[in-house]
Amino acid sequence: MQDDRSSCSESAPAQCHPAELQVDTKSHLLFMASGLFVLMLLYSLLRLALLIYNREQIGGATLAVLAEAFFNGLRFDLRLAVFACIPMLLALPGLRIMTRARIFFRYWWIAFASVTLFLGIVELDFYREYNQRLNNLVFQYLKEDPGTVLSMLWYGFPVLRYLLAWAAVTCLLGWIFARLDLYTRPCSKPIHASSSFLFRFSVFVVCVVLATIAARGTLRQGPPLRWGDAFTTNSIFANQLGLNGTLMLADAAKSLLSSHRDNIWKGELSPEEALALTRKMLLTDHDVLIGEDSTAVLRDYTPPVEGVLPIRNVVVILMESFAGKHVGALGGQGNITPHFDRLASSGLLFTRFFANGTHTHQGTFVTLACFPNLPGFEYLMQTPEGSHDFSSLPQLLGARGMDDLYIYNGDFAWDNQSGFFGRQGVSNFIGRFDYKNPIVFDPTWGVSDQDMFDRAVKELSQRSTTKPFYAILQTLSNHTPYALPKNLPVEPVTGFGNLDSHLTAMRYSDWALGKFFKEISEASFFNETLFVIVGDHGFGSGEQLTEMNLARFNVPLLLIAPGIQEKFGRTRDTVSTQLDVVPTVLGRLGGTIRHQCWGRDLLSLPAEDRGFGVIKPSGSDQTVAILSDDKILAQSKSKSLKTYVYSLWADPRGDESQDDPQEKDLRRKLDAFIQTATRSLLSNTAGLQEKQASGSR
Repeated sequence: MQDDRSSCSESAPAQCHPAELQVDTKSHLLFMASGLFVLMLLYSLLRLALLIYNREQIGGATLAVLAEAFFNGLRFDLRLAVFACIPMLLALPGLRIMTRARIFFRYWWIAFASVTLFLGIVELDFYREYNQRLNNLVFQYLKEDPGTVLSMLWYGFPVLRYLLAWAAVTCLLGWIFARLDLYTRPCSKPIHASSSFLFRFSVFVVCVVLATIAARGTLRQGPPLRWGDAFTTNSIFANQLGLNGTLMLADAAKSLLSSHRDNIWKGELSPEEALALTRKMLLTDHDVLIGEDSTAVLRDYTPPVEGVLPIRNVVVILMESFAGKHVGALGGQGNITPHFDRLASSGLLFTRFFANGTHTHQGTFVTLACFPNLPGFEYLMQTPEGSHDFSSLPQLLGARGMDDLYIYNGDFAWDNQSGFFGRQGVSNFIGRFDYKNPIVFDPTWGVSDQDMFDRAVKELSQRSTTKPFYAILQTLSNHTPYALPKNLPVEPVTGFGNLDSHLTAMRYSDWALGKFFKEISEASFFNETLFVIVGDHGFGSGEQLTEMNLARFNVPLLLIAPGIQEKFGRTRDTVSTQLDVVPTVLGRLGGTIRHQCWGRDLLSLPAEDRGFGVIKPSGSDQTVAILSDDKILAQSKSKSLKTYVYSLWADPRGDESQDDPQEKDLRRKLDAFIQTATRSLLSNTAGLQEKQASGSR
């Protein structure tokens, strides 16, 4: 590259020294426009890379649909690129500023392009993992233990390769912007007209107007371009492809810096109407409402006597990333979960069961605290509201005089699990630093699932035979970067492309689960115990199933206990979620129980009740959905709602239902449920005690 002082182009006169000349308005505009073009080209190439890297999600999307996604993407990209132009726009009225700041503008372009390039590279695997563009899940991870997060990234992804690619392309961008600086410098003094302040100010006004229109992304009256404007096709992947990850992350940062209460669900129903509808959704003939004026759904529940099982103990097993799509008993292919499938043959399996979120945080607190995953409170255990009272499994079983035990592969400081569940009544925690000579000690997460289950066998076998207990066992090996033994006890999974390593970890977790049951089945308490096996969430794989991508939500729920098949059969297809776990457990223990769970006992519902569930992804995505029988209605605060008819893994499909007659009813129920739960949380009336409600502050 020639020195900037030598010439403004290859054919420039030898005496031309552009760095010594004033930059006129024309050359400044040309430099700004050429930089804008480079950014737009870069973002389109990043979108193409995202498409190719996640091509297994293309599904039935046609070339025309993908082209529409790229066109939508141009609008979002232009909005971002215009923000990069702001320093140059502000310099337009000042001839001296344009000249003296030219080198700064060059490096500004390079820095802006490099940062957004880095985010684009990060997004390749982020989207593959979460089926979402960049959102506040990024910040959530950064808030956690930095050593653990960095270790997860280093061992789970090709970090070095990505950094080298980022450095190489950044160098290329530096060369490109240097050449643009060189070629757009004038080789003569600016003419008088372009040097006048009036001319420059007029150009400035015109450019500001054009930039404002471009930044808005639309000529319509009202709000500027929103992420819902990218959802113009029937392909979920194509719609997501049309977004810009950097803009999404910036919106997430804005949300993070504001009060999280600014992001809560406002609701369209009156509080009284929402409360009445929520009670109708949750209360059954076996419930007696308590504290009608002070709590939402606090009730005394007396399960039918014929539904009670001869059990004293409860063991809840939370399986990391145990996606229903790959569970053989639910129709999954590849023999990924042979041990779970055999266990299912002796228990009660729920075939249309869903996680309430897409992250372990939500799966843990929803399952055990029996409270919904709500917009604005996706990380409830880490917010001030997490210190509020809840009708949790530890509180309810602890009140029955049962001993407690919580065993986990990892660190209980992660997600504030020890703080949250300690307040709920758990006193005996065994985490990653409590294992001696484990088979695997992963630098990121901790010990393997085999180590965790082996410790569980030992601890449970030492439980007193005279006092009932409950235990929570939480696995972790099926999470990037997959803490597996060097000599795997299972055959590695092949034939699933980039999912092979993930499914190998899932098969290993399944093996460890089977080993646990084989060893514990001879224990004296086995035939007095209800075992609850539930996935904390699923994971994205292949084409998305409806806008909410049910592959990330559908997980198995399996109950194993003496006499359970004789009373309830082998399978249930009632639509249900993790909110229903605690009431269903309580129903098997018998007796009148006072609780305020936001779910129901799935085994005491009327035969005609097909169930329902409210789900929401993690991160800053404010989309929520309600499932009822074979319908799912998805609604966002920034785009219109959609209703789908779905079926799961024997015949996976998600067809949009136009003018569905149930849509209005489902929308009201969804709104009522979220609005009432949010009000209950904010007023701290979600626990077991009647309180004077303080409104929604």
